[in-house]
Amino acid sequence: MQNRDVIIACDFASADETLHFLDRFCDERPFLKIGMELYYAEGPEIVRTLKNRGHRVFLDLKLHDIPNTVKKAMRVLSGLGADIVNLHAAGTRAMMEAALEGLTRPDGSRPLLIAVTQLTSTDQSAMEHELLIPRQLDEVVIHYAKNASAAGLDGVVCSPLEAGKVHSACGANFLTVTPGVRFADGDKGDQKRVTTPGDAKLLGSDYIVVGRPITSAADPVAAWQRCVKEFC
Repeated sequence: MQNRDVIIACDFASADETLHFLDRFCDERPFLKIGMELYYAEGPEIVRTLKNRGHRVFLDLKLHDIPNTVKKAMRVLSGLGADIVNLHAAGTRAMMEAALEGLTRPDGSRPLLIAVTQLTSTDQSAMEHELLIPRQLDEVVIHYAKNASAAGLDGVVCSPLEAGKVHSACGANFLTVTPGVRFADGDKGDQKRVTTPGDAKLLGSDYIVVGRPITSAADPVAAWQRCVKEFC
């Protein structure tokens, strides 16, 4: 069993906005996710800045391209010091294997590498009628997770609703990093497959990624502490 943790999704438009938000945490150093918006605005320096401040970082760029391109991109990302990076499992096993090769440093060390299965904004109808995948959503998630495991990855991004099934298929040490987490009394936003932090714990999530319920809260520190109390 992994040590559970809450990852705050820092979906901000600038470094200044991000650091202003984090200053409210005083001596606390929560685990952070840097997504596309912040990374594209600030570039790799934002990763270095947050690492220098003592945070662990999940770099959520969801790479998806031909194997050689992803391998080269991962080689660059490996030097930034992030703790977790990710890609899309739909890019095939060959792409995931190439990514792992590019991510591994000369000394054999590397960040954790996880694969996105299906986005938590995707439901069964969208998968069938827009993506033309005529299978049950959880079946597709488990199949993608098995491919990621076979490629040597450390885990997947999935809904908490699929976390237990992923562990059953891929082993207890195969990480499940789960967005789509909302408080019971909160708004679901654009997420379709959601749970509370407490339910995510019961379902087997190793990490939960929480954005707006913390970042948009009147008291973000209290909201983060509530997540930690319910999940960890």
